[in-house]
Amino acid sequence: MLRDEIRRKVFMHMKEYAMSKGIELDMINGYLDHAHCLLCLTREQTLGDVMKIIKGESAYWINKNKLTRTKFVWQDDYWAVSVSEAHVTRVRGYILRQEEHHKGKTFETEINRFMLKYGWTNSNKKTNS
Repeated sequence: MLRDEIRRKVFMHMKEYAMSKGIELDMINGYLDHAHCLLCLTREQTLGDVMKIIKGESAYWINKNKLTRTKFVWQDDYWAVSVSEAHVTRVRGYILRQEEHHKGKTFETEINRFMLKYGWTNSNKKTNS
C-alpha cells in the first residue's frame, strides 16, 4: 500500500511526528509493504509504546489525508532487534537502500533468511541450535 508516490511523504511525516513526541527516529525507509525504523529509546520509553505511537498516528494521518485507495492499517505486530553502536552506520545504509534491496527479494524472504541465520523461529523464540 505504500506506493512510490506516497512512501516518502509518509515516512517524512512519521519521522517529524516521532520527533515532536520526543522519540528519536534516526532513520526510516521501507518499501511497498513495510517500514524499517532505526530508533534510539530513552530509559522512559518502551518499544511497545513507541511503536504504538508511530504506527497509530501514521495510520490515522494516512487515512485522514486519503493517501491510499482503501483504509490503511499497519499489521498488529512488529519485529525488532537491537543494534550496537558499532553497526549503526551499516544499518543506516541498509535502511536507505530499501527500494533497491527489495526489487530483488520480498520482505518475507528477507525476514525468513534473517531468522534462519540467527536461529529464530516464527514465534520469535530463540531455538536451541
